[in-house]
Amino acid sequence: MTDRGLWSTWYNLPAADRDAHLAWVHGTYIPMILKKPGVLWAAHYASDKVPPAPRLRHTTDPAVPAGNDYFLLFGGETAHVFSSGTAPYLNRGPARLEADLTAADRKMLAMRSGERVCIMTEVARRDGPEANSREDKLALSPCIQFGTFNCDNMAAEDEMMAWYADWRFDALGSLPGCVAIRELVAVSGWAKHGVIYEFASRQARDAHFPNLRKIYPAEGEWSDRAVAKLLHAPESPVVGTRIWPPVK
Repeated sequence: MTDRGLWSTWYNLPAADRDAHLAWVHGTYIPMILKKPGVLWAAHYASDKVPPAPRLRHTTDPAVPAGNDYFLLFGGETAHVFSSGTAPYLNRGPARLEADLTAADRKMLAMRSGERVCIMTEVARRDGPEANSREDKLALSPCIQFGTFNCDNMAAEDEMMAWYADWRFDALGSLPGCVAIRELVAVSGWAKHGVIYEFASRQARDAHFPNLRKIYPAEGEWSDRAVAKLLHAPESPVVGTRIWPPVK
């Protein structure tokens, strides 16, 4: 496991600027960040706007940005790869990873609205039945479901960890269409916890993920109790189709 760090950014774009921004992200921004030491991969997704389950609770805190139309992820050797560096805190210099941005680049970034950023480190991961479909050993899959949330209290955190360790990992690890499951915790940003379910395609996710409760009824009953104690980020979990690198 060489890519233990994750930098995630969720955001919206105005329709008039969408094509220009995406061309810049894919042609300029991502290649620039990938050249930074310790950055291993990038994946950019457009949200499929799958409605979250009605049983989920979502934060209404206006301080939590609510952009979700796109989400951009970078994987790094550790979370420290994505440190902004000490310069911004000593002399208000630029963030380390984006120090090379031009004025035109910063204008492109300014197009985003509702931007939410989280730096995470990986707790654990498990391959699913479709692990061999991955394009390379570090690439994120063509379709992912990415949930980010807080727990109500310490007891809920203990229960959630047990749920993932004893049930959810086994369930997703055996689910047809699943490439992998990754559990994460934040070192910076909202929320504290994250989980990524990787699927071979959106069609595979839609065909098999709803069957979890039928295949693993005990896990479903526990899920009902566990998720009631979680407070999700806006629209979490988001389901997205990868737009960079292009799906082959």
